[in-house]
Amino acid sequence: MSDAAAPAQDAPKQEEDSRKVNLVSMDGDSFEVSRSVAAMSELVKTLISDDADDDEVQEIPLPNVKSPVLSKVIEFCSHHHNSPMREIEKVGSMAGCIREPLKSADMHDVVSDWDANFVDIEQEILFELILAANYMDIKSLLDLACAKVASMIKGKTPQEIRETFNIVNDFTPEEEAQIREENKWCEEA
Repeated sequence: MSDAAAPAQDAPKQEEDSRKVNLVSMDGDSFEVSRSVAAMSELVKTLISDDADDDEVQEIPLPNVKSPVLSKVIEFCSHHHNSPMREIEKVGSMAGCIREPLKSADMHDVVSDWDANFVDIEQEILFELILAANYMDIKSLLDLACAKVASMIKGKTPQEIRETFNIVNDFTPEEEAQIREENKWCEEA
């Protein structure tokens, strides 16, 4: 008797996993994904209707996310929905709190190879991914993408950072000297 009861208990879970939602990008492209993958986004999780017909695929508009970026978000969520991302390793980190900077500028030293390769993308897409992760409220993706930006800054001079991010230096030499003098303690640390 207990063998016959076990499959009946598993049935609702399998049914829930098979339900889908359509995530619609700002470009109007629709991406059909399982609810469990989509629910990694706190925004989407709150928008998913529990009373929708099981056969009906609910449409969730995401007007702030472009199609290529939504595709990357879905790739991340699909990879991590059953295997959560390990905590980003930081020097002196405690219970997820960022106490000090990343321990390395090499993302492979900080996160899994899959995650490091995932954020090894063009800067423009990386910044759009940060905006999408923030908008969709996917903390692990936001942390990962921001850690990538931090790794791009770590150990660089102000001039190297300007070159990396195409920032124009609008300080006069006198202003730069004054800033260096006021912040000399930072360089000594």
